[in-house]
Amino acid sequence: MSYRLTRRRALAGLSTALVLPLTGRAGPATAKERETARFSHGVASGDPDHQSIVLWTRLSATDSDLNVHWQVARDDAFQQLAAQGTSTTGPERDFTVKVVAQGLEPGQQYFYRFRSGEYLSPIGRSRTLPDGHVESLGLAIASCSNYPFGYFNAYEAIALDPQVELVLHLGDYLYEYGPDGYGAATGTRLGRQHHPEREIVSLTDYRQRHAQYKSDPQSQLMHAAHPLLAIWDDHESTNNPWLGGAENHQPDTEGEWALRRAASLQAYYEWMPIREPEPGRSRADYWRHFRFGDLASLITLETRHSGRSQQIDYDIQTLPSMTAADAQHFLDEVVGDPSRRMLSAEMEQFLAQALRASKQTGEPWRLIGNQIPMARTRSPQLSADDLRQLQQQLDSEHFARAQYYARLGELGLPLYLDPWDGYPAARERFYKLCADTGVRDLLVLTGDSHSFWSNVLHDRHGTRMGLELGTNGISSPGDFQEFGPAAARLMDQRLMDSNPEVAWTDGLHNGYLRLVLQHDRAVADFIAVSTITARQYGIEHLRRIEISRSDEGLRMQ
Repeated sequence: MSYRLTRRRALAGLSTALVLPLTGRAGPATAKERETARFSHGVASGDPDHQSIVLWTRLSATDSDLNVHWQVARDDAFQQLAAQGTSTTGPERDFTVKVVAQGLEPGQQYFYRFRSGEYLSPIGRSRTLPDGHVESLGLAIASCSNYPFGYFNAYEAIALDPQVELVLHLGDYLYEYGPDGYGAATGTRLGRQHHPEREIVSLTDYRQRHAQYKSDPQSQLMHAAHPLLAIWDDHESTNNPWLGGAENHQPDTEGEWALRRAASLQAYYEWMPIREPEPGRSRADYWRHFRFGDLASLITLETRHSGRSQQIDYDIQTLPSMTAADAQHFLDEVVGDPSRRMLSAEMEQFLAQALRASKQTGEPWRLIGNQIPMARTRSPQLSADDLRQLQQQLDSEHFARAQYYARLGELGLPLYLDPWDGYPAARERFYKLCADTGVRDLLVLTGDSHSFWSNVLHDRHGTRMGLELGTNGISSPGDFQEFGPAAARLMDQRLMDSNPEVAWTDGLHNGYLRLVLQHDRAVADFIAVSTITARQYGIEHLRRIEISRSDEGLRMQ
């Protein structure tokens, strides 16, 4: 199923109140009321619970502390106020405004706005988490929005999706690269180069990059339309971080890692609609338990800054001579070292408590917000005929990449070692923790890989632990996308053929995953946008999966 969606139709489909400043009266707005320069980064909400919502905006074109008045109402005309207050912001928090609107009712839709002097913000729409009996819940799952790679058409589609109530963003909300980095060539062609025009390292750099992403009109549409449940992945700081460093951090030229990480986390907390850390927790200890009445729990994991051991990389020089025995030893003794962790002890304790609480209250769905792929995913095994086809279709550079993947597949090695495949002992620890709480029906929601996935999860003994649904990139391309459609489809097919846990995957498209939960079933729609290099686009439902529950766990249809 597909239909054409243009930006004009998108803006027409979304309530005018969500994209224009509210006048507060009937009749046309004055020039001053239409002025949005002071709120040029839009509005956002997120991190809701049953009685409160985090509201966010930023004041632009100012250099001194200012008071900002905020209002929450049950109607978009603001005749039925539910909460209001005043907040002060200034340069110490980059003029961002973040308040927790409290005293609200569970499961209700609200509208909110800000005022600074005579200036009015756009209006946002948000909602609290439901309590008691809940018939259904609609989530959009998003990940990997890279500004230079193209327009955020999928954000616009999410804003307009009538089945979406909240957006779960699984990380890589922004990227840290400079003018020669990932996506730079496309960004130059589209006029979407990163700002500042350097790899971001300092607090000022991270603030400017967040400001650029929040200036995007399609991002503003999504934020104004739905509350955000956000977790970070790696690029909000830099590529592939761990406790003591990161792949894309060079201390000799970029300074101390702890300082860079602290700057990235400070900017994230300033610019995202999330709650501040609880007393006794650091900014890195960022995990949540969202409860949707008697229907579902969503527990988000922190896998980057609070517990992760250093990644292990393949040695490109030794791969050609590696034997099957060498590869198995590498997996068992090096990658599989039981001391290597993914989650901190505090994260694991929080997870266990949340799972027990969900199990005790009898919620049918236990969702895990997970940044990185969890299913066992070996590199695709390519036959001699496959390689001949690829050699005919690819240039020498891309064929060399295909040969690299083929060599990994021949040795039975994982496609990548930054995801859970690089931490198999930590994955087993995670599965055991879940099993010890009586949970073997996980529905894991995953980002990071720029591909759609539907996977079946098992522990090392073959015990079924649940299902994994992965979303692709909002704009970041899939691993094989540069190979062209035919070669990319072949690689995706061989991934499925080579991995019993992978039921289906697609890395050719950009878009988002929509998940609608009911008590007896869930429906997952994998939704693609036809292009990210033009503002006019269509959307297509690539695949629908229905998930049912039984005493034996979750089943896909």
